Amino acid sequence: MSVTERLPDTADTRATGGMVDCDVHTALRSPDAILDYLPTRWHTHHRTFGGNGYYGSKYPKSVPNAARVDAWPGSGGAPGSDLQMMREQLLDRWDIDVAILNPGVHSGGSRNLDYAAAVASAINDITAAEWLDHDERLRGSLVVSFEDPPAAVAEIERLADDDRFVQVYLQVRTTQPLGHRKYWPIYAAAEAHGLPVGVHFGGNSGTPITGAGWPSYYLEDHVGNAQSFQAQLTSLVLEGVFERFPGLRYVSIEGGTAWVPPLAWRMDAAWQRLGDEVPHVTRPPSETIAERVWFTTQPIEEPPTPGDFLDLLDTFPSLVDRLMFSTDYPHWDFDDPDHAMKHVRLPDGAEEKIRSVNARALYGL
Repeated sequence: MSVTERLPDTADTRATGGMVDCDVHTALRSPDAILDYLPTRWHTHHRTFGGNGYYGSKYPKSVPNAARVDAWPGSGGAPGSDLQMMREQLLDRWDIDVAILNPGVHSGGSRNLDYAAAVASAINDITAAEWLDHDERLRGSLVVSFEDPPAAVAEIERLADDDRFVQVYLQVRTTQPLGHRKYWPIYAAAEAHGLPVGVHFGGNSGTPITGAGWPSYYLEDHVGNAQSFQAQLTSLVLEGVFERFPGLRYVSIEGGTAWVPPLAWRMDAAWQRLGDEVPHVTRPPSETIAERVWFTTQPIEEPPTPGDFLDLLDTFPSLVDRLMFSTDYPHWDFDDPDHAMKHVRLPDGAEEKIRSVNARALYGL
């Protein structure tokens, strides 16, 4: 569902107070704003070399910064850099009770691991000082340099006692599948501190987003994004991450949901035949997914026939307790809380769960 500016439609408003928005993006107030938080040692490097990340998706976005055309602040900053505009366009307009901030700047794909760790710390300090300190409705996602697990663990340890940070934040395009033991220290630290691990669209892994190679168009890249989320979930389940870390909770952010039941069925069928290869997987993958994995709604797949979504939920009932509402503000495919999921049928009581209850339970809000 794609929108830009619209006035609230009070006659059609379905959203009520108490809503939790699980995917709101922030941006730097200026390109050099991060220098106020980076150690001096990195200032020249940041200006001269930047992230030096792996080659990733370079397709033109549909609009600059993939943002709503009305989300550019008068101050000249990027969309998502102005708290007052966020209040006017999102928090106050729809009486959002809690918004979880996912920074638009991430260091995870940088090849220079020392620089990546410094940027991750700087981003988290910006989130705390320029956002969380100024509006009690906001919560933060803890950015880590995920290709350098020891540094990621150190960052989790540094900020885990600040309960305004509610999850560890990774990106879906990584150099190896997330089930690989390289990443296990991150999961151990997250589990120890009771923090879910949220994996969001994006990243520069150096490999194509699709299993068939590089696409030609942004549209292909955008639609094919769900393949990365499916591959990561398959890796986490079949590498036994959830069994090794029984307290770990995983959140798939901005990756879709309609693919979950068929992927779970496919994994179950293959595991029944090939399970001897993975003795660490001791129960059907579908059961693990049902208990340990959460999903955000944007971009929700809205079938042409509203009742078809209800059928989808009937095939995988745990999704009703694992879906969490998100708008993806301030991006072009922002989901207006008044209209989001309007064209799907939900079981009785499901809307309140999706808009508030599920996220409150997961994040301890």
